[in-house]
Amino acid sequence: MQDKIDKIAGLYHQWSGQTPDSVDVLQQAGSERRYFRVWKNGQSVIGTYGANIKENESFFYFSDHFQKRQLPVANILAISADRMYYLQDDYGNISLINHLEEQGETAPVYELFKNSLGELARVQVLGDKGLDYDKCLTNKEFGKQAIMADLLYFKYYFLDALRKPYDKQALIDDFEALSTYLTHTDHKFFMMRDFQSRNIQVMEDRSVHFIDYQGGMKGAPQYDVASLLWQARANLSEDWKERLLVDYMHALEPLLDKPLNRTAFVSQYNGYVLIRLLQVLGAYGFRGLFERKAHFLTSIPLALRNLRAFLHENAMGISVPEFDKVLQLCIADEIIEQFTPVQATAATPLVVKVSSFSFKKGLPAADDPDSDRDGGGFVFDCRGILNPGRIESMKTQTGRDKEVIQYLEQQTRMPEFLHSVFDVVDITVEDFIKRGFSSLMVSFGCTGGQHRSVYAADALARHLKNKFKVKVALNHWVQDAKNWENSGR
Repeated sequence: MQDKIDKIAGLYHQWSGQTPDSVDVLQQAGSERRYFRVWKNGQSVIGTYGANIKENESFFYFSDHFQKRQLPVANILAISADRMYYLQDDYGNISLINHLEEQGETAPVYELFKNSLGELARVQVLGDKGLDYDKCLTNKEFGKQAIMADLLYFKYYFLDALRKPYDKQALIDDFEALSTYLTHTDHKFFMMRDFQSRNIQVMEDRSVHFIDYQGGMKGAPQYDVASLLWQARANLSEDWKERLLVDYMHALEPLLDKPLNRTAFVSQYNGYVLIRLLQVLGAYGFRGLFERKAHFLTSIPLALRNLRAFLHENAMGISVPEFDKVLQLCIADEIIEQFTPVQATAATPLVVKVSSFSFKKGLPAADDPDSDRDGGGFVFDCRGILNPGRIESMKTQTGRDKEVIQYLEQQTRMPEFLHSVFDVVDITVEDFIKRGFSSLMVSFGCTGGQHRSVYAADALARHLKNKFKVKVALNHWVQDAKNWENSGR
């Protein structure tokens, strides 16, 4: 990671003639790209590393084309000679989903969604004019082939993982029929492809900017609207979805050469909602079931409930019997419960005692074996992870300091280690909640109980609270003792 930071800093110096004060590593999202915030005199720009040069080139071309039309997209400031690093304007770290989650479905948030859809219509129609679709990352157009790809993505990475019987050939035939039906849409403009509230940055003046459109192509405008309004994490109410769709059509129609056939538009929109919901399920299945990324795994129940809500209110407008059977199978209570983690309530007696310790000082004491508490648990050895304490700048820091956290997350196998820990501990926590047990210990040890074990214990505590809502008692044996001594008590 340090080499990437150095190259971003070098590109910044080449662009501005100045050496940055600092370069922060930003949290990685779903893609393999890495983002950095570069600071100088209190001002910042965003640095990006992407190994996929063709993907980068699409992003550069689209951004330049849209900027010339004064559309709210990224403004590229500098690009490295190898086309793998680039700088762009910093539009902040507050996205539309942040506003929704903090404020709920309020009037100001509704206006942000409405404005976002209005700007989307401009990007789709005005951005389409003169655009060279040969610059697209994959397909030039979201046509039958691309629709089939999304449906097969759902089939291979989610449906087949359920290990439930169905008629494979009949399903493929239904996929073909649905793809053909959706290909004959009335309008095709620039399609953002992943237009969701996480990819809409909100500025202090309430203006919005769009990111993450390098996978764009020519396609039906309804797909992007479906992506935003039916995003599982956003979980918008039916009232908002209906009203915002109307707002979008109001914004779109003045940009068209002829009046909008709203009945046909809504019918085609429903088909694209379904395609988008299934593509998301495929993505969650791939990231969660195959790559074992907990965030995506816990998102599956939300996506399934989203799909259920849509199917209860909308028909596809085409006969696809095997597809219908498969969809009903996916939204069955049994399947949703399979992916829904057990969660504690206020009455749940379980307390998970998570701690960090130093192997030099010995293991923390277990529960009294003669007590009526259930006890037991795990001890994990973090000494197989590279030790940041061996680096001079981090010797006196702890696993809660920024430099140590970035080192463990970016330059060691700590994330891989923790994913395995989570898998093991989750089984027991879920079982103990169901059985009414009251106590479980999970301890992390390292050489000094200062860096690796502290970080791991904090990470597990957050994971258990977020996933199971269970009570957690966190204790850093070495660090808490030092804090006590330093306080003079």
